Amino acid sequence: MRISLFVTCLADTLFPEVGKATVTLLERLGHQVEFPAEQACCGQMHVNTGYQREALPLIRRYVEVFSGADAVVVPSGSCAGSVRHQHAMVARRLGDEALARRAAAVAARTWELSELLTDVLGVEDVGAYYPHRVTYHPTCHSLRVLGVGDRPLRLLRQVAGLALVELPEAVACCGFGGTFAVKNADTSTAMLADKMRHVLSTGAEVCTAGDSSCLMHIGGGLSRLRAGVRTVHLAEILASTRAGTGGAR
Repeated sequence: MRISLFVTCLADTLFPEVGKATVTLLERLGHQVEFPAEQACCGQMHVNTGYQREALPLIRRYVEVFSGADAVVVPSGSCAGSVRHQHAMVARRLGDEALARRAAAVAARTWELSELLTDVLGVEDVGAYYPHRVTYHPTCHSLRVLGVGDRPLRLLRQVAGLALVELPEAVACCGFGGTFAVKNADTSTAMLADKMRHVLSTGAEVCTAGDSSCLMHIGGGLSRLRAGVRTVHLAEILASTRAGTGGAR
């Protein structure tokens, strides 16, 4: 299977280890991963803030870059959700039906990482080793837009050495929400405080999730508390073996 990596803006610019871990994991499972250098932003930020026409060239770029892939893996529920639920809609709304049809076809082959592993590749035990106490935060887009359900948890339960602890009020938003955290800073901060309180109550060493954006938000708060709890992307945990145990923010 030809798998292409859509690394996302945040991973590309701030958290490149997430993209590297995704490739390491898939190659260890025997798959060849391609990285099209022509890729750009998915356009989610533009769509979500009302600039749909400005997102159209980015949607067209995504379709052109990934149209030849058997599958596209995205280490982000947020960006995968944008591709699957916004691209064709925006193109159709702006009158480009041909692009909408092509976007829908590529979106049908675009998968968030846990979806690709469990639903497409049919694997839950990826041979990972991560000897830490871990709690999992289900990000809003992965949970509510993509409906990934317990797929990340099923993967984490198969990681050797990992002690998975349930996060209280797990489905509550962490307060990031992209520009929401900027436009509604006080509300975002209050939501983050609740999320951090629940993370700390687990006694976990690591909080993981499938979106670097939420982990950046949670990790920033925890670092200011000097709580000693790390945030690590799901891909980094699944890519870890006995030779190495992944990174931290």
